[in-house]
Amino acid sequence: MPSLRETRPPPAVAGPSRARDLVSGLILTALSLGLLYLLLEAALGVVGGDSGVVLNVYNRTTTAGLDCYPSNPRGYFDLDLRDPATRERFDALRVRRVGDCATYAPHAVELRYNSLQFRDREPGPRVPGVRRVAVLGDSFTEGQGVNEEDAYPRVLERALNQGGRRVEVLNFGRRGADFPALRNTFEELLAFDPDVVVYGMMLNDCLPSDRFRARHSLVTTMLEGPRLKPDLVLGRPAFGVRTALFVRDRFETLRVNRAMTRWYGELYAEGNREGWQRTQADIWAMDRRMRMRGGHFLMVTWPVLAHLDGDYPFAAIHETVGRFAHAANIGWVDLLPALAGKRADDLWVHALDPHPNARAHRLAAEAMAPAVRALLN
Repeated sequence: MPSLRETRPPPAVAGPSRARDLVSGLILTALSLGLLYLLLEAALGVVGGDSGVVLNVYNRTTTAGLDCYPSNPRGYFDLDLRDPATRERFDALRVRRVGDCATYAPHAVELRYNSLQFRDREPGPRVPGVRRVAVLGDSFTEGQGVNEEDAYPRVLERALNQGGRRVEVLNFGRRGADFPALRNTFEELLAFDPDVVVYGMMLNDCLPSDRFRARHSLVTTMLEGPRLKPDLVLGRPAFGVRTALFVRDRFETLRVNRAMTRWYGELYAEGNREGWQRTQADIWAMDRRMRMRGGHFLMVTWPVLAHLDGDYPFAAIHETVGRFAHAANIGWVDLLPALAGKRADDLWVHALDPHPNARAHRLAAEAMAPAVRALLN
């Protein structure tokens, strides 16, 4: 009786014709991939990416410095350190690494600091008839990457002085400052008897608890770890490695962006309850201190300059900060509505530096001026 099991033919053996077709297909695929690779290499050589390095350099006494960039796409940076006379001027001020800046990042903004190491004129005693506003904050307030007159405290001063009013605005911004350092700076500025203190809040100012820092080790290392000396490389990468570097950099950027988004998302939530509570206590104490002195305190919250024209991922944090300010009866201005709808990189000082440019500072100053003006009345 014949078997009911299906009888399968033996596997076919590739004949000469089929083998040639297979080899031809492999060769064609390899050639296509090679051509694609060469086209990518050529395109990256012409279009390029955001290449180069940003250098921030100072003298040892922190009275002078430079924010330096490898290119000047908007024509904003008014110093060119390739000019010998310009370079000699900052060498005379003992600014370090001016030669490196001239070679790798020659387009610069000048930094001048007063005796308190804030980027402003020297604060003096109160002038009769002149109201005084002190602005507290980090690098956004100091004005990293913009000329001093374009930083929002100075733009705010000009706005407040319209119509014959006499107001001076003192800039107590210091790059890298967050809590508890911001509270210490607040205590320092009280010596200058301001009528109004404006706290320019960045979303990364919140104090992270130890458990939060350990849970977000990648971001903690980036923010708090030793500052690595940047790689100083002239020109674009050599032909043959551009695509590999491009892919590597994009994957690393994606990894860091995801980590930062998670970090921000938990900074004001249950995962950092202790840190957020301590931050609220510091802000509340600053507000009450100004009330006891007969003055006013105003919080102004900057958005993260990312995805402003799309699905901004940190709107819930602004709502959390707003609920706190309302419950504590603290004046609050949210800058998100003033900047929403703009392309974020159109508000950056440079493609390699997402600090606010002069346009962003102007929009911020215009948005907060009515609230400050009301407090001065």
